[in-house]
Amino acid sequence: MEIGNFFKLLKKYILILILVPIVATAVAFFFIKKLPDAYASHAQIATGIIDASRHLLDKDANVNVQEQQVLSEFSNLMAIMKLKKILNQVSYTAILHDLKNPNETYRKPSKEFLEINDGERENAIKTFQYKFDHLEALSLYSPEEKKLDALLRSMKYDDVALLKDLLIFRDDESDFISISYDSENPQLSATVVNVLCAQFISYYTKTVKANESNAVAFLSTLLDKKRTALNDKTAQLQQYKIDNGIINLDEQSKEIFAQMMTYNTKKQEAEKDIASYEGALKNIENKFNPNDRKYVEATVSKYNQTVTATQDQLHVMLNKYIRSNYNPVYKPIVDSLQNELTSQIHQTDDKYVTSPLTHVDDLVKQKLTLEVSRDLAKYSIKSINDEVGILNAKFNRLVPFDAKVKTYNFDIDIASKEYLDVLNKYNETNLKSNFSIKLVQVEAGAPEAAQPSKKMILIALCFIVTLFVCVFVLFMMFYLDKSIKQPADLVNKTQLPLLGYLNRIPGASPDLRKLWDVENRDKMQHFKELLRSIRFEIDQELRGEKIIAVTSLGPNEGKTLFATSLAYSYSMINKKVLLIDGNFDKPDLTQATHPTMYLEDYFKNNPYYDYTLEVNSGSAAVFGNHAGDVTLLEIGDEAFIKTRFDDLRSKYDIIIIDTAPLSALNKSKEWLLFANKTVTVFEANKELSNSQKVHLAFLKNLGTKYGGWVLNKTSFDKKRG
Repeated sequence: MEIGNFFKLLKKYILILILVPIVATAVAFFFIKKLPDAYASHAQIATGIIDASRHLLDKDANVNVQEQQVLSEFSNLMAIMKLKKILNQVSYTAILHDLKNPNETYRKPSKEFLEINDGERENAIKTFQYKFDHLEALSLYSPEEKKLDALLRSMKYDDVALLKDLLIFRDDESDFISISYDSENPQLSATVVNVLCAQFISYYTKTVKANESNAVAFLSTLLDKKRTALNDKTAQLQQYKIDNGIINLDEQSKEIFAQMMTYNTKKQEAEKDIASYEGALKNIENKFNPNDRKYVEATVSKYNQTVTATQDQLHVMLNKYIRSNYNPVYKPIVDSLQNELTSQIHQTDDKYVTSPLTHVDDLVKQKLTLEVSRDLAKYSIKSINDEVGILNAKFNRLVPFDAKVKTYNFDIDIASKEYLDVLNKYNETNLKSNFSIKLVQVEAGAPEAAQPSKKMILIALCFIVTLFVCVFVLFMMFYLDKSIKQPADLVNKTQLPLLGYLNRIPGASPDLRKLWDVENRDKMQHFKELLRSIRFEIDQELRGEKIIAVTSLGPNEGKTLFATSLAYSYSMINKKVLLIDGNFDKPDLTQATHPTMYLEDYFKNNPYYDYTLEVNSGSAAVFGNHAGDVTLLEIGDEAFIKTRFDDLRSKYDIIIIDTAPLSALNKSKEWLLFANKTVTVFEANKELSNSQKVHLAFLKNLGTKYGGWVLNKTSFDKKRG
């Protein structure tokens, strides 16, 4: 497809492209001029969603709120404004105005409005007012309310009609929602936007307050439960401590553990002292001989008894001092006994109990001192072990108490966290409920002047749309048109050569007997020029051969006219031409020329029949046929017919056979057996059907015997492009 062909199609239907939009525009003007003027009213509501000055009490308020969240909140508000229950309030307000002021209605009264009487009017006013006050919708199950709903619809006050002219949108990226309504009455437009804003703000405020109150009440109840649970857990812990004499487990356990560490340290020191004392005594004893030992023991026995008594007292007091966890009260007594013991030991030095002949006085003194110290260390270890055992018993007794107390403390911690969380949520919700964001109508709708008329725009738009539709329809016709209009289309779709094309002859069906008369010279001039071109191409294909078979894929494609015209064209160059009407089903050539020679007589194998042929240069002889249900090979056998054609070749320069179309099957193909070249005529502006595509394979199988196509009845003009 070429775009040039589409423009040719547009040119062909130029009148339709002009008249249809004009008529459509005229009809549109007739209806549009009756449209009333439009009055628009605007109102604005401040939402406070992104207004930072209205979030001062929100401690966790995030000024840079996510854009998606903001869009969701605005979408939610605008969806609420379009709820049926909100729009019903506007509908009730408008219809109540008209019912109360029948002479000053917002809109032209409908038939239903004019038919109601005074009693019905009063009942309607009461019903609509009640529905308005209680925010209720009309029940279609009630016959009376169903009639009132029909009244609303007749006046175009119902929610569906209101939404058609109602525009609700957010002003760019601002905090405001704009409401706009168009109608034929400025008072109605202002009423709709103002009532819608007021009812929406009232409904939204009540809904938010109810939700906040429910939330506060729920949190208050939950807070009481959590407080009671926390108090119960605390009371259980206190009672457990009272029952088991627990003051502070952590401090008690730390104190006991510290005492145990102290005793262990002292025990280690005592064991170390005992070991050192034993070693020192052993070394001293090794230095005494048996005689000295006896002398010393006999001398110091009296003093030893005194020392032993003092040691016993010191052991008793030392034991009390250790058991009291080193109580300072016992410290002076222990120190006094220690000093006394030391003094008694020194008394042994003052007595000359040792032999003046020996040198072991100092050793005796050291030995006595070491023995006292060793005995004191041994007694202290026993006391320390007893106290460590007592402390271990106390510590082990605290373990189950600690586990139980920790369990209570864990439960109390959980209850305390839950209580604090609920308390914080309660305080936050309570604060927000007292200072929640309130919707405010910052701009009220007012009656305004009529909007600029859009009638001329609508009329122009109607013309443009109609013109576009017409062009689109023609384009679809052009796009879906698979017919062959140009020679190139025929070649591309059949992949067979082309000899040329012939234009459509103006006027009605041409008369073959008068086609070449003088009065038809002008309209046949272009046809003759194209025919000469085809004649030249056929001569190039024949290359000295003489027999041409003219056929077509289907009937009525103009092959008879082409065959006759081709014969006439050859006769114009002084060729001896024979034109054979080989179409037994439709012998149009025979009927037009009334020949004296018939092919049934010539091709019939009759030895007693002698046919005299008229052969003249510059003229065309015609073989007609008697028609009927007969084929060429039924008239004569193939060999005889071939000899007859050989005879014709010797007498004529060109033999043109007008055969039946290929749709006649063998009636056409039998003639092609004897032809040197086959020419197929195809009528332009027709599609190549599936049944005709079968014949293309036959034509391709002819090979060199196939001459080519002739596209007939075309409007294509190569001179004009």
